[in-house]
Amino acid sequence: MKRVIILFSFLLGLTNGLRAQSFEEIFSDSTLRLDYVFSGNNREQVISLDALSSSSGWYGRRENRSKLLLQGNGQLTVTDTLGHDTLYFHSFSTLFQEWQSTEEATHVHRSFENVFLVPMPRVAVNITITLSDTHRRETSRLTHRVDPADILIRPLKAWPTAEWQYLKKSGDSRQCIDVAFVSEGYRVGEMDLFLQDCRESMEAILAHEPFYSQADRFNFIAVCAPSEESGVSIPHRDEWRQTLLGSSYDTFYSERYLTTSNLKRLHDVLATVPYEHIIILANTANYGGGGIYNSYLLSAAHNTKSRPVVVHEFGHSFAGLADEYFYDDQYETVYPADTEPWEPNLTTLVDFPSKWADMLPQGLPVPTLPSGQNVYEEVGVYEGGGYQSHGVYRPAQECRMKINEAPVFCPVCKRAISRVIDYHH
Repeated sequence: MKRVIILFSFLLGLTNGLRAQSFEEIFSDSTLRLDYVFSGNNREQVISLDALSSSSGWYGRRENRSKLLLQGNGQLTVTDTLGHDTLYFHSFSTLFQEWQSTEEATHVHRSFENVFLVPMPRVAVNITITLSDTHRRETSRLTHRVDPADILIRPLKAWPTAEWQYLKKSGDSRQCIDVAFVSEGYRVGEMDLFLQDCRESMEAILAHEPFYSQADRFNFIAVCAPSEESGVSIPHRDEWRQTLLGSSYDTFYSERYLTTSNLKRLHDVLATVPYEHIIILANTANYGGGGIYNSYLLSAAHNTKSRPVVVHEFGHSFAGLADEYFYDDQYETVYPADTEPWEPNLTTLVDFPSKWADMLPQGLPVPTLPSGQNVYEEVGVYEGGGYQSHGVYRPAQECRMKINEAPVFCPVCKRAISRVIDYHH
């Protein structure tokens, strides 16, 4: 009888071991913030751990924790200390990896801040960061251990001058995707203007499908944090401003590329705020912006094209969509001919069946010649995209990811966005 009991206990333990653990069994309802420094040049890159911190509440994914929807240009993996089980998987892109393709990177070694959020584990885990090149080959890796009992994990406090409020609350963060607007270049007396800009930007995003029909799956928050001066820096005009995030045009010497490299400050401002995606609005009428997948988007708030730019950049930062425009007078190899892009709205035809082949009308030629009709909704395989006029193909003649004048996302981009929304919750 004793042997039977022992055998039953063993089998029960084996069965429990095979059972998928719930989020609550693995993680606590709090956030582990991981700060890194990525450094290098066009030939090499180094990943360094900078700091660990924590805050109450977890506002990211609780489902689909161990699989990726999009590869991104880098991945973060949380595993048990034996490396057997993937507990949380996250992908991203970085400004550092963009910089590596610039001329400056051929002769200068630079460093960039990067911040990632994961749910706080209940026991010690391994964290692995990997970076990939344009061929989707791993180029750098760092694995380190994190023990939630570590006394040097700093608890975060609310930013002293930041106040936040819901612009739209559809429900609890467990069921909704939390998007935070952050003020950049708005002084204390300009917060009413910032809130107005937030509402207009939110309405612009929600006016587009599939966001319109799934608006009840989003919460939008406005974080009012004042800057010392109004506006943002525009180096090519020799205009420099003291602002909260130190944002600047002329990123990589491109006049309209507006970014911030102060990611630690950005997340400090957001400490104690429920967020998983970030929209930074800049108090300027100068045209420009930028969006980085699973990092942030930054857009001018007062240009006549600000609303379509916000929507376009949200396509980058939220859904990992690529730029579909290209240049006729130059040929850049951002997307190598022997590699299928990870972005869902571009193909080099290396692995087109993994993209939108199932959405093509039967018998449609590949590549597809532009027809001049149904330019927003007619799905095909049109040459030109990802800044390259040859060898890269986009799914529609025109799309919100190609031109500001496009009123909609094309069907392929709509499906890609819907998949990201479903993946989150």
